[in-house]
Amino acid sequence: MATSAAFTATVSAITDAFGDPTRRKIYLFVRDHGGTVGITAAAVADEVGVHPNVARHHLDKLAAGGYLEVQTAKVAGSGAGRPSKRYVVVADGITEFPVRSDDLVLSLLGRALARLTPGDAEAMAEEVGAEYGRAMAAGLGGDALEAGHRSMRSAIQAVADALTAHGFAAHADSRNNQLRIINDHCPFGDVALEHPVICAVDRGMVRGMLTELYDGELGEVTTESSRPAGDTFCTTAF
Repeated sequence: MATSAAFTATVSAITDAFGDPTRRKIYLFVRDHGGTVGITAAAVADEVGVHPNVARHHLDKLAAGGYLEVQTAKVAGSGAGRPSKRYVVVADGITEFPVRSDDLVLSLLGRALARLTPGDAEAMAEEVGAEYGRAMAAGLGGDALEAGHRSMRSAIQAVADALTAHGFAAHADSRNNQLRIINDHCPFGDVALEHPVICAVDRGMVRGMLTELYDGELGEVTTESSRPAGDTFCTTAF
């Protein structure tokens, strides 16, 4: 029988690997559809709805943890060219995942906000996000802060990069002389669909980071589109 320390280490390793809901979904997709041939990052990105670079990050994280194997052999009938990097679940795969504490906290936050008036709930959610956004910006370091101070555009790019690192798969966009941040993936998951007010946390994070990264007049930060409202992706506009 494993010692208490070994058991704790095992649970910690599994939680680190599968703590992100997107990563869990990716692992299950590879397990159920990869077979012995494996799955490419592009196929995973199409299935999960994230940028291929985000899919590749999660796949490599799972491979580093020993949950996936990487194969580079060419598949019969694939034609000439460089072999595709494919991912296969190891023989002794994971069948169950520990409960993720973040999911419970988000669910609790959604239920708590639902007890407030809509205006108070949105204001509170946005302020929570803004406080976290300011802390995120402070953690970017001096170089990122200086780059962000050069222009609003560079500050927004720094925010998009930081959001992507936190699971939003975000990118900056400019259309009709208006700057936007588009999130192709929401780490809040189903909780945001059930409690759309949580989208204000996202808006607050953007506002909080920009207040630290940009010296000029920020203006109004608005949610232009969101998945809970039936849109394809979430957009924060300035």
